[in-house]
Amino acid sequence: MKVILKQKFESLGDVGEIVNVKDGYARNFLIPKGIALEANKRNLKIIEQEKKRLQAIENRIRREAEELANKLNSVSVTAEVQVGEEDRVFGAVTSQDIAELLKSKGFDIDRRKIVMDEPLKALGVYEVPIKLHPDVEAKVKVWVVKQG
Repeated sequence: MKVILKQKFESLGDVGEIVNVKDGYARNFLIPKGIALEANKRNLKIIEQEKKRLQAIENRIRREAEELANKLNSVSVTAEVQVGEEDRVFGAVTSQDIAELLKSKGFDIDRRKIVMDEPLKALGVYEVPIKLHPDVEAKVKVWVVKQG
């Protein structure tokens, strides 16, 4: 039986694809769960309209992410840390700390979007990437300086 996927399904394909599956799988699982529709002219039109709607939403989200990225690229935040002898940092600057610093500047960024392999453990200036969208990334300058 040919079905049209209403949503991305890992073992079958992406939204709007027409796939051939066994009749029982389509009737008993895919169609009742809302994952697919039977492939006919009426359902093809419905899926095309849904694809256009989803594409418009995706374009709007991407545009907003690009605008935010342009603003964030010019932002610089300063993290003041305690240091010991020979300027050794006590603790580290984490993604949570950077998210709080950005929040104080008026940017509400989720800490999970801040891409850091490991926390910042030394004084200096760092370019920290922020993944706003799968295709949009911003870089924020983080200054790690002595407290006081």
